[in-house]
This record gives sequence, structure tokens and C-alpha cells, in this order.
Amino acid sequence: MIPRTPEPELMNEPQQVQAYAAADFESSDQALVECIDQLLLDSGRRFVPGDCLVDLGCGPGNISERLARHWPTCAVVGVDAASQMIETAESSRRRAGMARERLRYVLAPLPWHGLQSQATLIVSNSLLHHLHDPQKLWSCLRPLAGDQCLVLHRDLRRPSTAMAVDQLCERYVADAPEVLQRDYRASLQAAFTVEEVKAQLRDAQLDHLQVRELEDRYLEISGWIAGCQSGLDQPSA
Repeated sequence: MIPRTPEPELMNEPQQVQAYAAADFESSDQALVECIDQLLLDSGRRFVPGDCLVDLGCGPGNISERLARHWPTCAVVGVDAASQMIETAESSRRRAGMARERLRYVLAPLPWHGLQSQATLIVSNSLLHHLHDPQKLWSCLRPLAGDQCLVLHRDLRRPSTAMAVDQLCERYVADAPEVLQRDYRASLQAAFTVEEVKAQLRDAQLDHLQVRELEDRYLEISGWIAGCQSGLDQPSA
């Protein structure tokens, strides 16, 4: 197994922000929303009007905006520590004509505990591998969560060999802009393995959450938790 090589926590270079905002993540973003739908269906639960959905590490707001469109009666909060990403997300929100009551963005690093209400969903996509200390993510889940909060976190997983890194880069970003090719390689090398994530969750007392490999390059963490004020965690779905 190749060792983990951390990358910068923030993606704040204008070239990076522009490239990620312009990139086509349609299929992966939609797959995340469909996974949330399936987890809700499997549990027999649903979001109700006024529920708060939190997108941590929201970047340019692609997933936050998709959540707001898919659940239009809920309030979505996107959080990111990169000012350029938040500015881009805000511009997109205004162009889409979405009111801040439905979708708002917060510039803040993790751990973030600034939610005024309790979250019914906490989601992140490709956030975990950016964190030098993964407990920055896991430690903020319970303070944000309501009594029945669905969590879903997707990320890359680190390949076992340098050759596997090369193969994934060739397969998925060979025709992408140079900045995306560079970042994708760095992200693969900074990503965690399934076993490393399971150890992180044990340390955070969240080991009831499910961790699984997804396709040839991803991992997924999902399940139900209860917030600090809400008693025991719910069983994972």
C-alpha cells in the first residue's frame, strides 16, 4: 500500500475554482442524490418541510444546489473554508434565483458547529481526503445532528500501488484540464483506505456507520446518528 501524502486542505486558487465550477460532475452529483433517496426509502423515513440539509465542503455549490432543487421545501446550508469557492457558490445561487431561506452558504473551517437548527442530513463529497486531521469532520457530526440525522460521505479511496494511481488518472482525467489532472492525482494519494476510515470512526465513536468500497475508486460512509442533545444513535440503515 502506498503511503498517504496529504494535500492542501483548501482549494482557493482562482484557476482551481474556475476549473471545478466548469467541470461536468453531473453523473456523480446525481448519483449522490439518488443514494440519499435510496437510504431514505430503505429506512422508511423522509424529509419534511423545514428540515435542514447540510453540505460540508460544498465547494462551488453543485451538490448544495442540487439538494435544494430536489427537496425544495427543505433549507440547505453549504459550508466551505475556501472563500473563492463560497463566492462562486453564491454567484451560482443568485443566477438560479434561489432565496437564501432555501439555500445559503457559510464560509467556515471544520469543525463547524454554527447551525441554528438541527440537521436532518449531513453530506459531503470529496471532502475527507483534504483534511490533515479527519476528526475535524467526524467531530462535528453530532453537534450538528438532530435526533434522526442521515449522514452520507463519499470520497476517493487510496489505491494500493503507484501503478494503480497512474491507471486511474489515465482512465478518468486524461482529457481533463491540467489543473484537474494534477489535483486528481494528488487527491488519490491523499485519500484514505476503508480500514483507515473504519479506525477513524471507532475513534469518533461512530463505528456503527457503514463503510464500503464503491466502484473502482470510491468509498462511502453512511448511516443514521442522533445529535448530542438527542440521546442514543439510531441504527444504521
